[in-house]
Amino acid sequence: MPLMDKRGETVDFGYEKVPRHEKAARVRDVFASVAGKYDVMNDLMSFGVHRLWKQFTLSVTGLRPGMCALDVAGGTGDLAIGMLRQVGKQGRVTLSDINEAMLERGRDRLLDAGFVGNVECVVADAERLPFETDAFDCVTIGFGLRNVTDKDAALRSMYRVVKPGGQLLVLEFSTPTLPGLKPVYDAYSFHVLPLLGRVVAGDEASYRYLAESIRRHPDQETLLAMLKDAGFAQARYHNLSGGIVALHRGYKV
Repeated sequence: MPLMDKRGETVDFGYEKVPRHEKAARVRDVFASVAGKYDVMNDLMSFGVHRLWKQFTLSVTGLRPGMCALDVAGGTGDLAIGMLRQVGKQGRVTLSDINEAMLERGRDRLLDAGFVGNVECVVADAERLPFETDAFDCVTIGFGLRNVTDKDAALRSMYRVVKPGGQLLVLEFSTPTLPGLKPVYDAYSFHVLPLLGRVVAGDEASYRYLAESIRRHPDQETLLAMLKDAGFAQARYHNLSGGIVALHRGYKV
């Protein structure tokens, strides 16, 4: 599916077309608005299943004590906390996000969980990661890639900072594959999610954008091809919850 005007003039912001240079700021505004209720809404929207998706992601990181990992668009830090437990006190995890409000929530959660000294929080754009080449054994991005303006640039940026032999894990909403699931999922996405957003977070528009941004995100095979184009080898994906979510994986050789 087309992700952007190939002339580079406009890009998708949900179902709306906006000037390319405006999208990042609009995405920041969305997440600044919902940061305070982000974790509560995740539990409500997914009935808690997002925790299982993240547990599966953590189960395949391959991280061991002493290794280094990066969580891109890591928000409130669910994956970062899990990876900190895997790398231990001798390892290191960097939590990055383009949105300062979300990153602040993540920093507070890391501190509350007792992680100090081997964790760093960095405001960073996924398309231009400010880290050294070949710096991390594993890079994750959970439910963040669909919000990036230039997804190909972000994948190349993440490829650059992964060590040879290291892995990228992209956990993201995808296209349902289970027969009969799509109409039920669509009805839930476009009617229940905005209602939850209005009642719980006081922001219906942001959760309508969420539903729309998922529909504009590449399907499983398209994203797989994008990983390969970015240079990742042994690229593959795992469908979760009938394809509502997919975990894409690839290695740097």
